[in-house]
Amino acid sequence: MPKSNSAAALNGDYRQTPMVPKTKKNATIVKGGTELVDMMTVKYKCDKNTAMINMEAGSTVPLVDSPNVDAEIDDDYNPFEHRKLTHPTSDYDTFIHLLKGSLGSGILSMPRAVMHAGLWVGVLATFAIGAICTYCVHILVKTAQHLCKRNHIPSLGFAETAEIAFLSGPPALHKYSRLAKAVINTFLVIDLLGCCCIYVVFVSSNLKQVVDHYTGQDMDVRIYMALLMPFLILLNLIRNLKLLSPFSMIANILIGVGMAISFYYICIDLPPLDSRPVFASWSQLPVFFGTAIFALEGIGVVLPLENNMENPHHFIGCPSVLNLGMCIVVLMYSITGFLGYLKYGENTKATVTLNLPTDQVMAQSVKVMIALAVFLTYSLQFYVPMEIIWKNIKHRFEGKENFGEYALRIVTVIGTVLLAIALPNLGPFITLIGAVCLSTLGLMFPAIIELVAFWNHPDYCNSKWFLIKNGFLVTFGVLGFITGTKVSIQEFTEG
Repeated sequence: MPKSNSAAALNGDYRQTPMVPKTKKNATIVKGGTELVDMMTVKYKCDKNTAMINMEAGSTVPLVDSPNVDAEIDDDYNPFEHRKLTHPTSDYDTFIHLLKGSLGSGILSMPRAVMHAGLWVGVLATFAIGAICTYCVHILVKTAQHLCKRNHIPSLGFAETAEIAFLSGPPALHKYSRLAKAVINTFLVIDLLGCCCIYVVFVSSNLKQVVDHYTGQDMDVRIYMALLMPFLILLNLIRNLKLLSPFSMIANILIGVGMAISFYYICIDLPPLDSRPVFASWSQLPVFFGTAIFALEGIGVVLPLENNMENPHHFIGCPSVLNLGMCIVVLMYSITGFLGYLKYGENTKATVTLNLPTDQVMAQSVKVMIALAVFLTYSLQFYVPMEIIWKNIKHRFEGKENFGEYALRIVTVIGTVLLAIALPNLGPFITLIGAVCLSTLGLMFPAIIELVAFWNHPDYCNSKWFLIKNGFLVTFGVLGFITGTKVSIQEFTEG
């Protein structure tokens, strides 16, 4: 009989008995999915929405200690060798996907973020938040790999990592494993549907500026949102992901061209550096935090990427695909924020495209291009939360699945538009989603998962640094959550 975990830890030999599914044959858990789903979820910041094959009552099969498995096997099992990948990605492909998944429309909001921190403080703080976010990604991937090895599972998603961590953690937390998975999936859904609301505001605000200039009208931005609703409903009745993939290609081209032209305008006639304050004020820092973390955070990207790599051990470490990719991402976001705020100062809008000239056709074309790109992106952003929600309510529409799914899609699209109409201020909306969802997903949850997963590991459980740094990450996330939410609600009220 293998010795208990506590006894092994006391003897300086940490070997956790592997956790295996409680099934007749202790079959290996694998994940389903297609290459297209992998690619789509990588780009749009969410785990693959596939469930483990072995299911019980709608949740992952409980994992239990197996007395028939020798503890030595834990040292021999390599989860990377058990991943069945149809098209594994190279280090270079993974690097490109990481850039595509992390560089989104949020970069256009970075000048506003820097405005609320100050020119130089904003840039330095962007690098600091980027470093913290990257470190949280490191500990999430490291913990997932550790749990895969310990429990003989080839790969894990974000929510599944939390569930397995709680099942492998202190006995008192085992009963909260399903709750941990549900909480992360809930925040992912809120984050993605919140982004859909932001897209509605973004598209409407840019179209309003163009149309109002050429028509001489001053229509309420809410009217543009209402006019978008039927087109969004029609677009999101498409359930086949393959039919949506061309929209992604078109959106990528439009955003690339639009960003290039935007940088052209930003870099013309820049004022001197001393024309902008070094530091704004302490009261404005929560706005910077919420906006910056909304733009920078790509925690949902990493595990689908790592799971699909030909050489997963190259993803984290030093040097690594993650470090190189995030260095470029943070650098680009910092440069955009720095130059955008330097150019437009206190007149910087929630998205820098709104600062472009209204009397030049090329500048106006940028707003139309990026608005169209974001409009097309809505359907891809919308796909993943719909799959998560539908999977959990599908049983209620037995025999009427098509009706139920179409009804859910229509109602949810209408809901995102109505919420955007109720909260039409783009800047506070971005801050709110960043503070509420991404401070939890990107900062708090990785630290909590690591604490739970390594609770009795002798290299960690007795380390003050292990407790201090994870305590700091959780505290930092909670502080950002509270202050960012409070400030964004105040901005909504004042607006």
